[in-house]
Amino acid sequence: MVMGHGSANDQEVYGMHQRRWAVPAWAAVTALSVLVAAGACGRSGDTTARTPTTSTPSAAPQGTVWVAEEGGNALTAIDAATGRVVTTIGGISGPHNVQVSPDGSRVYAVSGKANAIARLDAGTYRLAASGPTGSGPAHVVLTPDGAKTYVTNFGDGSVSVYRTGDLTPTATIRIGGGPHGTRPTPDGTGLVVANLGAGTVDLIDTRTDKRTVAVPVDGPPVQVAVSPDSRYAYASITRPASIVKIGLRAGMTVARVAVSAAPAQVYLTPDGRTLLSADQGTEDRPGNVVSLINTESMTATGHITAGSGPHGIVVEPTGQRAWVTNMYDSTVSVLDLTARAAVATIRVGDEPNGISYSARPPAPAPARIDVVLPSPHATGDMHDHDMPDM
Repeated sequence: MVMGHGSANDQEVYGMHQRRWAVPAWAAVTALSVLVAAGACGRSGDTTARTPTTSTPSAAPQGTVWVAEEGGNALTAIDAATGRVVTTIGGISGPHNVQVSPDGSRVYAVSGKANAIARLDAGTYRLAASGPTGSGPAHVVLTPDGAKTYVTNFGDGSVSVYRTGDLTPTATIRIGGGPHGTRPTPDGTGLVVANLGAGTVDLIDTRTDKRTVAVPVDGPPVQVAVSPDSRYAYASITRPASIVKIGLRAGMTVARVAVSAAPAQVYLTPDGRTLLSADQGTEDRPGNVVSLINTESMTATGHITAGSGPHGIVVEPTGQRAWVTNMYDSTVSVLDLTARAAVATIRVGDEPNGISYSARPPAPAPARIDVVLPSPHATGDMHDHDMPDM
């Protein structure tokens, strides 16, 4: 198992998800969507939807979509019902990932440049708590009951554990390699980690905060999704571009399916029957689709065209709408899963990565709010891990 920053190849793969890329001119407008004039500096506008030719679009749900804009050093809150940018919160430098608490009242983000975790109040958009992370924090998640918070630290091969309320650190789990994406098991007993640096998917027991198994997946895993019954995990693998199904009880891979380009995040529909894969690709060969995979047969059943470099993805609880961040053209695509089509595109800040959904409607806010993280956390810069493209 590789400790520290991983091998040159591991660094190369990680760089695909961390670097700030130029925006391709051809990606400004697509045939399936119309850009909303909304951005990280307070711009906003109405979403124009395209009428799909295959079926009637589902109604837009109420709620808030949160986006981590790593290159823009900000978080953006989008009204899910209207597609309008409500506010942008600056001051969280290099946020790679964002996560809303189960009740929608709190928003968590990691700052890669400050090696810190921040908690915002969803009603006021103000900083409520913060704490130190390890080197190169990648993803933040909460247990289903909201009691514990975990952060994967790619730079030092660890997972930080916090008391959710005030972000007091309670443990550090050393697993080596380079842990990146992570999701809790729905039953609350486990944390599944995509250990990109080690080429494994690791399972941590959340009752003891000890790793119980590491499953080799024959490639660098970026993110995972976990089945509703907590029996299976699905990992996105960049080389070869594929999705691997893992039996968590047996601790072994059981199936693999190829996707169109090196995938970043994956997300399951609420019934667990369809997996959505954001096929990001690379700067030189960017992907532009979200692959749809039948989880029982592990076969691709189609795709939805998004923007340039789909990265983060989230599905709302009814399973009708999804949102995907497009890293190379600074947009978010709104996907109608019933019609299997993109119905709108929302312009956000630079290099949008992580994304999270809350059923709680957004509170009114100024176009821009800035917060200040305490300086003691500023001990490193995640962009020190930048490396050549794949």
